[in-house]
Amino acid sequence: MSGGARIKVDQGRRIGEVDPRIYGGFIEHLGRCIYGGIFDEGSPLSDERGFRRDVLDALDQLSLTSLRWPGGLFANGYHWEDGIGARATRPRRFDPAWRDEDSNRFGTDEFIQYCRALGTEPAICVNMGTGTLSEAQAWVEYCNSSGNTHWANLRRRNGSEEPYRVKYWGLGNEMYGWYSIGGLEAEDYVKRATEFAKVMKAADPGIQLISSGMNGWSRWDRIVLDGLAPLVDFHSVHIYTGSHDFYSNVFAPHQAERALVACQGLISAIRYQQRIPHPIHIAYDEWNVWFRAGNPPWGSLEDVPSETRLEERYTLSDALAVATFFNVFIRQCQTVRMANLAQMVNVLAPIITSEKGLILQSSYHVFRLYSRLMRGRAVDVHVDCDTYALPPEEETSPWSHRVADLGPFNLLDAVAVRDHEAGTLTLAVVNRDLTRSMEAAVEIADVACPVGAVAYEVNGSTVGAANSVEAPGVVTVTERGAVSLGSSPTYQFPAHSLTVLRLDTGRSMRPGGD
Repeated sequence: MSGGARIKVDQGRRIGEVDPRIYGGFIEHLGRCIYGGIFDEGSPLSDERGFRRDVLDALDQLSLTSLRWPGGLFANGYHWEDGIGARATRPRRFDPAWRDEDSNRFGTDEFIQYCRALGTEPAICVNMGTGTLSEAQAWVEYCNSSGNTHWANLRRRNGSEEPYRVKYWGLGNEMYGWYSIGGLEAEDYVKRATEFAKVMKAADPGIQLISSGMNGWSRWDRIVLDGLAPLVDFHSVHIYTGSHDFYSNVFAPHQAERALVACQGLISAIRYQQRIPHPIHIAYDEWNVWFRAGNPPWGSLEDVPSETRLEERYTLSDALAVATFFNVFIRQCQTVRMANLAQMVNVLAPIITSEKGLILQSSYHVFRLYSRLMRGRAVDVHVDCDTYALPPEEETSPWSHRVADLGPFNLLDAVAVRDHEAGTLTLAVVNRDLTRSMEAAVEIADVACPVGAVAYEVNGSTVGAANSVEAPGVVTVTERGAVSLGSSPTYQFPAHSLTVLRLDTGRSMRPGGD
């Protein structure tokens, strides 16, 4: 484009508050996520509870706001009573979802202890595949009841006098899938979920329920929302992305933006038609880049050893896709109020463990920057820059969804949040140009110049760069320290990079303040 790139930030145009719950995680009984990941009994790196201390410390740095468990597909065949009581007496079970065995040595009580160690909210997905109404009711009662019932007293005998007060409960996982245990037609799911919601709310009227959604715009989503709107507080969306082609990879997360806009339209229409008084938000409770590690429907479980199943090795390209996901969530902050990266350790994870230690993958550094710095009030950002038209015939991905029709895409993707009390504005910019750095004028409405900033950059020598045991810092965060943007603020955004600028803008100069 002629005249150079421009990023215009209008602090007076508020999009909404960024819900901290978008910085959530997910753990499932799959591969080495839990066993050999967060929970590794007998390891010299673990504490007396079996929790890996190094993993706990690394997750603590991400400031997770919620943690979803026990699945995932695993949830639809999981019977929670197998995972409580003395560990030595817990039954070892075959897991039909991932065709593996589970020792049940990590269960509800361990999960709650882990959430408390992280200072994060637990989110439990109930078994609507092989599970029963009474089983779901008992689980809520075990976790949340302060009464003198069998289940509340069993929790007390297992070591917790006080209720766990688990607020978020998912009504099954991907119940639409032919691959899901107990998969249902949409109308049948609504009938069954309605009965589950009744007994779970009876056990604790204060819980918040999450309906099992698909991609946000499907027939399934319409029927489920129409039937469950009076009962649920969130509707879930699951969309993964990923491609070996750089531009296909970094633009694919815009499919999430399509999903959020479409699903919000469905929710608004149904709430209006039914006169639903309470808000219904979106819980994007599974998302990530996932395309190399074998998975159904295009991969065979038998092709991948269970001990390394679904272990992606993330590159700089993938990290930029993760950053684009976060930008989408911030732009759509009025709609998406919870999101859970799938998953946190070893399986599709920002953290990879070994017997001797761990590796922080490229996506870890992106998550940490956003979770720590991109909180507050999202404000309007307009970007003028070069664009890229992704040719439909060149868009590649093992996933069926495509985004070429949403283009041409800005090569600079930017969002901003305002912390009025601190007088700071934080700007996150992903330069998705494969080869070129871009100098952009940074125009901030109602701010006196010059503007000082601290810059944090995630980058690497190539978009295929990935951290490893031998080279753990190939992709990391570089802090630029005090940066003066001058009287006419400009910044050089390097090729294939994420830059987070913490700007000291002072208070708004507009009458009335922020």
